[in-house]
Amino acid sequence: MLDDRAKLLLKALVERYIEDGQPVGSRTLSRASGLELSSATIRNVMADLEELGLIASPHTSAGRIPTAKGYRLFVDTMLTVNHEQLALPSLVAEQPQKVIASAAHLLSNLSQFVGVVMAPRRDSVFRHIEFLRLSERRFLVIIVSPDGDVQNRVIFSETDFNQSQLIEAANFLNQNYAGMAMEQVRERLKTEVEMLRGEIASLMQAAVNISSEALTQAQDEVVISGERNLLAVSDFSKDMGNLRRAFDLFEQKTQILRLLDVSSVAAGVRIYIGGESQVAPFEELSVVSAPYEVDGRVVGTLGVIGPIRMPYDRMIQIVDITSKLISNALSHHK
Repeated sequence: MLDDRAKLLLKALVERYIEDGQPVGSRTLSRASGLELSSATIRNVMADLEELGLIASPHTSAGRIPTAKGYRLFVDTMLTVNHEQLALPSLVAEQPQKVIASAAHLLSNLSQFVGVVMAPRRDSVFRHIEFLRLSERRFLVIIVSPDGDVQNRVIFSETDFNQSQLIEAANFLNQNYAGMAMEQVRERLKTEVEMLRGEIASLMQAAVNISSEALTQAQDEVVISGERNLLAVSDFSKDMGNLRRAFDLFEQKTQILRLLDVSSVAAGVRIYIGGESQVAPFEELSVVSAPYEVDGRVVGTLGVIGPIRMPYDRMIQIVDITSKLISNALSHHK
């Protein structure tokens, strides 16, 4: 393991590199660390750190820069979060989609990187359901969610039904199950099918399955704000290949959604450095994320995505506070 002197020098090197983006030489490091050491001693310690894979020497400079492994050790053991007063606007308790968009914009503005927010997971609950016969054994299912969102899906059945049978099926579902989560309806239908004729029960089961999918897909899954901020980051502006890969990642959204989904199972702020996440293996990007709650239950995740050279202490604070703001706004929107 590192001795105290090596830890101090690594901490000073990482902080200096985060601040100005220039490889750090032994003379600069001596001043930054406040240690009265000779350049030769510092060079020896830096050689040890390099051998451990914590720092590296870019081809163009005699100085050193931290590696992903060096950043990880810094974040885990040396980082101190200064609880400075951030000038934060409050998030207004309004429609969830507006709160999500405002939170992503806030994260982006405060960090000057990319803000991402996963939309809150809602239970697949329906307020009203209707069936419409389109042709033989082909039916339209109309699902209305509690907030008035309407989804239409076509289903096929092995048995044909007339419109009066379809009305009867819809009435049964609306009277007995409206306001319940689709998962509950599915379980209840399994045990209550003896009350119904077998064929109409299978139609209802198919309608419930497709309604659950429709209500889940209806959610705008992840909101991203501030991708253009990366154009101003020197680490990316020098390398169009990296920039293009970053924009591809934001365009696809799928990997970001999976990453946020993984983050939601852990309490507090999570930090993924470089390719650590496995979900979005991008060596030049880091992600600082945290889950948020509605009425005490975790329903989503938000975060900041930026270059691996980011001020992690400030990002942790921004993400942590924004998660509390969004939790408060969504919990008060009824």
